[in-house]
Amino acid sequence: MTIQTDKLIDILWQAAEAEIMPRFGKLGDGDIREKSEAIDLVTEADEAAERLIAREIAALMPNALFVGEESVAADPALLGKLGAADLAIVVDPVDGTFNFANGVPLFGVMMSVVKGGETVAGIILDPFAGDCHVAEKGAGAWAVPLDGERKRLSLGAGLPVEEMLGAASTGYMYGEERVSLLSNLAKVRSFFSYRCAAHEYRLLAKGGMQFALYNKLMPWDHLAGALLAQEAGGHAARFDGSAYLPSHTEGGLLVATDRDSWQALRDTIFPNITMAA
Repeated sequence: MTIQTDKLIDILWQAAEAEIMPRFGKLGDGDIREKSEAIDLVTEADEAAERLIAREIAALMPNALFVGEESVAADPALLGKLGAADLAIVVDPVDGTFNFANGVPLFGVMMSVVKGGETVAGIILDPFAGDCHVAEKGAGAWAVPLDGERKRLSLGAGLPVEEMLGAASTGYMYGEERVSLLSNLAKVRSFFSYRCAAHEYRLLAKGGMQFALYNKLMPWDHLAGALLAQEAGGHAARFDGSAYLPSHTEGGLLVATDRDSWQALRDTIFPNITMAA
């Protein structure tokens, strides 16, 4: 099957224009709900956008398993089917929902294509910038504006650990593990969190920073971004060095400009984690 990337991009633009952007800054109290905790939210935009995307995917790829963040919230068993699916479409309709719900324009729409347990395409759309970042396995990573020419993306050259800038999501680490990580992260030049993996991966893929670190692995948050970084020349692996696969929800994810930079950073911030054989 040929990956119909252009058609998938069109579907995401439809969702952004019809269901997401008209609601930005206009949500009422009843349009925002908590899921697992106060910082884990869902809005009417998330649900409406996912319904539109699911409907269009069913027409375009009727045999594909659809795994959306909100679909899994309603039917958790869907997540366990992803690794064995011949073809699956994984969607985060609004990545950065906390930002979106609070009127902060740092959110995106993410989609990945999984074939036989492997991510083969990823799309991260920014409705405000008017473009998306797209990767296809073996074909590179590209910035694709709504109007204009594609531009190849590259993470650029690696830097020593003490000069690295990156994103680190530590909200789902606890106790001594979190204390140790934060202490070791002090050895890099600077780190931050946008509370939006979509924008962090976009910045990484165009060389604006040198690493990204995540502990919680939900496929809609990371499959597209990990592939984007890899196709832009970077290296992505779980904390123990093992490959990151669509079926993984644990083990953390570290992404860096190249394999050597990944190893140096990993040894600095996780010195006590044993490397996989």
